[in-house]
Amino acid sequence: MKNITVIGSGTMGNGIAHTFAQNGFSVSLVDISDAALQKALQTIAGNLDRQIKKGSIDEAAKTATLNNIKTYTDVKDGAADADLVVEAATENREIKLKLFKQLSEVCKPEVILASNTSSISITEIAAATANPANVIGMHFMNPVPVMKLVEVIRGYATTDVVTDTIMELSRQLGKEPVEVNDYPGFVANRILMPMINEAIYTLFEGVAGVHEIDTVMKLGMAHPMGPLQLADFIGLDVCLAILKVLHNGFGNPKYAPCPLLVNMVTAGHLGVKSGSGFYKYTAGSKDLVVAEKFA
Repeated sequence: MKNITVIGSGTMGNGIAHTFAQNGFSVSLVDISDAALQKALQTIAGNLDRQIKKGSIDEAAKTATLNNIKTYTDVKDGAADADLVVEAATENREIKLKLFKQLSEVCKPEVILASNTSSISITEIAAATANPANVIGMHFMNPVPVMKLVEVIRGYATTDVVTDTIMELSRQLGKEPVEVNDYPGFVANRILMPMINEAIYTLFEGVAGVHEIDTVMKLGMAHPMGPLQLADFIGLDVCLAILKVLHNGFGNPKYAPCPLLVNMVTAGHLGVKSGSGFYKYTAGSKDLVVAEKFA
């Protein structure tokens, strides 16, 4: 397996492309916008520079990594020779189903199609393709070059051979893969999102403020960041989408998104990506300031 295609050049997509390219794979990075692709390459270069400053790689490794990445704005051109396609498009069911149907038509018959989805059913995605046996979930964590975990999600039809291949490939990337079955939220988000949702309810009901809630979880539970800061980091729109999948999938009211989260997303306060969520974010600043709404 040498040729890797990554669909989507956003935060997750460029991180996945970076990781494969740094480990010697030929990467085709695909997005609908050339501007988005150029921004992704700049992000990857900046992250490589940080690795150089930390002493984990040298300039030659940076050059080799960037040389391993080619960009495309057409899925057919970027995926025709792929041994593995990793989809990292927006967390939208209809978009993913349409994309996988297209990939099934333009890729080699033996290609493995993987989705980086954080909650959408791999079995449902696979059903949109001509060969569901070769479809699997490959859920990386953000930031991809740093985080060790890869959730490897087996769809109903995914074969042992495909699963074993992706498990071994993840190890080649220096990751620790964990095999899980295809149920809403898988493992990571089935556990994480109710915690984040409960933290938002705790704020919504006036039990404590943003800073206080996050401090309790950081100092009391040894979490590296509080659940509200983490929600901002993930993206409040993504959190809402995942909670909706959990709520619809299980039909249990405990997964119902907090009204405060729904209102924040509707108002465009999405966290880091929009500059404001539970905290305010200023380019170049590492200081966390609680948003005026909650101060």
